[in-house]
Amino acid sequence: MQETGSISIHTENIFPIIKKFLYSDHEIFLRELVSNAVDATQKLKSLAQLGEFKGDLGELKVRVTVDKEARKITISDRGLGMTGEEIKKYINQIAFSGATEFVEKYKDKDAAAKDQIIGQFGLGFYSAFMVAEQVEIWSQSYREGTTAAHWTCDGSTEFTLEDAEKAERGTDVVLHVAADSDEFLEEARLRTILTKYCKFLPIEIEFEGQVINQTQPIWTKQPAELTDEDYTKFYQELYPFSEPPLFWIHLNVDYPFNLTGILYFPKVKDEMQFQRNKIQLYSRQVFITDEVKDVVPEFLMLLHGVIDSPDIPLNVSRSFLQADSSVKKINTYITKKVADKLNELFKKDRAGYEEKWSDIGLFVKYGMLSDEKFYDKAKDFVLLQNAAGKYFTLTEYQEHVQVNQKDKNDQTVILYSTDPEAQHSFVVAATDRGYDVLKLDAVLDPHFIGQLEQKLEKTTFKRVDADTVGKLIEKDETTESVLSDDDKTRLQELFTKSINNEHMHVQVDALSPQDAPVVITLPEFMRRMKDMQRVGGGGGMAMFGSMPDSYTVSVNANHPVAQRVLNAEDEAGQKLARQAFDLALLAQNMLKGEALTAFVKRSADLLAAE
Repeated sequence: MQETGSISIHTENIFPIIKKFLYSDHEIFLRELVSNAVDATQKLKSLAQLGEFKGDLGELKVRVTVDKEARKITISDRGLGMTGEEIKKYINQIAFSGATEFVEKYKDKDAAAKDQIIGQFGLGFYSAFMVAEQVEIWSQSYREGTTAAHWTCDGSTEFTLEDAEKAERGTDVVLHVAADSDEFLEEARLRTILTKYCKFLPIEIEFEGQVINQTQPIWTKQPAELTDEDYTKFYQELYPFSEPPLFWIHLNVDYPFNLTGILYFPKVKDEMQFQRNKIQLYSRQVFITDEVKDVVPEFLMLLHGVIDSPDIPLNVSRSFLQADSSVKKINTYITKKVADKLNELFKKDRAGYEEKWSDIGLFVKYGMLSDEKFYDKAKDFVLLQNAAGKYFTLTEYQEHVQVNQKDKNDQTVILYSTDPEAQHSFVVAATDRGYDVLKLDAVLDPHFIGQLEQKLEKTTFKRVDADTVGKLIEKDETTESVLSDDDKTRLQELFTKSINNEHMHVQVDALSPQDAPVVITLPEFMRRMKDMQRVGGGGGMAMFGSMPDSYTVSVNANHPVAQRVLNAEDEAGQKLARQAFDLALLAQNMLKGEALTAFVKRSADLLAAE
């Protein structure tokens, strides 16, 4: 038998489209052809299990070879094979999917068959023409009494099909590599592609005498079969230069969708430099992509690991996800599994959970900010750490501060520090009053604070240096000033003249004599907007991030320094006022450069004058 004919398509321009536009990355031709070979092998195994193939299966490897001098790449399998008629049906009629027909035929006989077949589109074979100027198929069917067939096509719509001699069952696909695709004749390049896409395929893939894949990766096994060492070893295989993960979640569900995989919580060293696209998406053990933003919730894109699902719809190139109800269900399921795992860790080993919080906290807060359902679950295991290093849940902390930190309007005021070292004097002033101060120094905390204020009833947050300690939590009691109104006005004028800065607004307050003589604060509203602007966001308030700082300078009327400034001569009074102001700048880490040099010299002069 020999014949020639035209491939059954609707337009003469289909091949240029396939070659240039259908597949965005030319290297995936090898993934598609190897996947087809695996499909053919899986089909034969299924038929043997059903008793419809009684011959000797033999060694069921898929072999990939390259002959650089002859400019050939060959993909060989010992699967079903095809007759000439089947080649005409499955190869010449573009988009007629052999895998789809096979599954339909045997779906009632073997439920496992459907999950073992990778091919979905019937177009994968034609990706070969992205790199080949001519493609040959040599195939011998598993059916007894059939003749081998040889098919040839040069990338046009014309083909040749003839009888042939082939000693073994199966199919050889031979690519005659085009002049513009020399890179794919390099052994190292092919090995890289095979390792990327095929290293977990369920049938052994041999390249130049070496098997390059694991046929049973650990996500295909039951958790009971695996040890912690198995999970950490697999993580190191995926990410060779990474530190061991904190913990992991093994995904395994078969209803209402199929999903397996392992998600790892990595150690996050630098919150501003965390890497995304570390989760690999597979479909029946074939690597598809590491862009999983539709499948995995946004806040979990920081996780590492593998997800494998045949139920995630792909376009014909298998490179892009198409959002649909299955994807949304999987997304919701993953969110729930992560929340359940974190809750389990918190309840089972709180001390261990607290030790990991510096790494876990980013995921939890990100999730609470971006997913309302996750917030509802996470509010029970999110932790707050105070400046002394002690951890609290939200409920625990509210109970901890509600007695002492309620203001005159019955609002609970939660004090926090973004840098307990730099804001040490303010933290001490607050704790001396019996207040507790949280440490909220993470990159997402400005947004997290805003969320908690919306969620927690009658609760507000104030940074510990946002006002004088007496005004942070306003009570009904007041402190009387020892100065007359005239003295207060004169004191304000002296400080204003000494400071000489339009962004520093001086006021005289009746504070405790034990408080600092001068306190410099940035109002909470302005500080919050600037913090949010620095990490991105702030909505309509973003403009505040670029506005000049406007500080409040609170002069303590009841501190002995105030009286000394008033009693001194005008010039000496201004000098004392400037010294007290610079001390306040120093407490806020705002005294630098020339001003710091002047402060040091002035301090030496004052000491010498004593």
